[in-house]
Amino acid sequence: MPFKTFEHTAMMRAMLPLLGSLLSSAVFAEDAATFHPVSATACSGILSDADRLVCYDSYFKAQQDSLVDSKTETAEPKTYAAPLQAAAEKPVATEDDDSLKAKLARSLHFIYSADASPMSANQSLLDSRWELSPQSKLGTWNIRAYKPVYALPVFWTSNRNELPHSANPVNTVTERQNLNFTESKFQLSLKTKAWENIFGDNGDLWLAYTQSSRWQVYNSEDSRPFRETNYEPEASLIFRTNYNLLGLDGRLLGLSFNHQSNGKADPFSRSWNRVMLNWGLERGNFALMIRPWYRIPEDAVDDNNPDIENYMGRADLTAFYKWNDHNFSLMLRHSLRSGDNSHGAMQFDWTFPIKGKLRGELQYFNGYGESLIDYNHRASYIGVGVSLMDWF
Repeated sequence: MPFKTFEHTAMMRAMLPLLGSLLSSAVFAEDAATFHPVSATACSGILSDADRLVCYDSYFKAQQDSLVDSKTETAEPKTYAAPLQAAAEKPVATEDDDSLKAKLARSLHFIYSADASPMSANQSLLDSRWELSPQSKLGTWNIRAYKPVYALPVFWTSNRNELPHSANPVNTVTERQNLNFTESKFQLSLKTKAWENIFGDNGDLWLAYTQSSRWQVYNSEDSRPFRETNYEPEASLIFRTNYNLLGLDGRLLGLSFNHQSNGKADPFSRSWNRVMLNWGLERGNFALMIRPWYRIPEDAVDDNNPDIENYMGRADLTAFYKWNDHNFSLMLRHSLRSGDNSHGAMQFDWTFPIKGKLRGELQYFNGYGESLIDYNHRASYIGVGVSLMDWF
């Protein structure tokens, strides 16, 4: 067999597994040509192994071709990230353009300034999570992690909620449930960018979905039922910012529409809709997310939990810190009211390395509203398990 024919055959055989992997991921991502990474680190946040490999291939192929072109051509080198760079370098709308979009682009341009530290996926926690800087943009419809993904086989509570109740009598349980103190909890959370650079070179629309379940897996007496599952779809408009405030770099400002429900019938049904403000700051290995929200009112007759804001709060604050291979997060939530309506909660999570990519998770919760069915029930919870995807 001629050498070239043998070489081509071997290359085709080597490429078959890769082609199969790429084809299998087609339902989750766009064609490989849609990836225009400006840096290799921008590819690291993609959830799918196949899509992440395509992203890396796109980046290094562009670098290799650019090097070859520089040796063989006297003209300017080719730009393989043209769509991304064009968006990043797009000028702010001129004063002569009176369209609504142009006016918004001119106003939002001033959100960004150069007062804070330079932003890059290598150094910025929030940038690595939200693709804020032009160098981190990866286009649309790539599946990424949102909130932590974990499985806690042991989730123990100090106070079982055997008679869930609500200010709406229709949503008050009258028959006591048989519950174990120890159950299991797991959470799945994903997001994808649906629209990039909506206003000039800023403003991305993200869609997210989070699902968390509490499973009475040790309750063989009642056939191991799922006690509570919360469903949380969300849409967020996220803007890049860059300013300094009290020693922290303001990186992110956003607005979200959030729906949360447990998908059950009365009297167990619980749900609410919120409009949230997202405010993100960071410095080094520390990040802070502040989220005040407004609950969209419901008719009194249909409201499963009319007093939910006085228990699950009107705002929360989550702090993150990375130390070596250990990640820590602390969530604080409060009703922002005094007297009998003053209620809140805190949750602490610690993830740590076990072996290789396997990571452990320790979770502690104290207060009201660990889940929607327990929105006005106070208890402490301790969970131990494995972390499959962290905040950062």
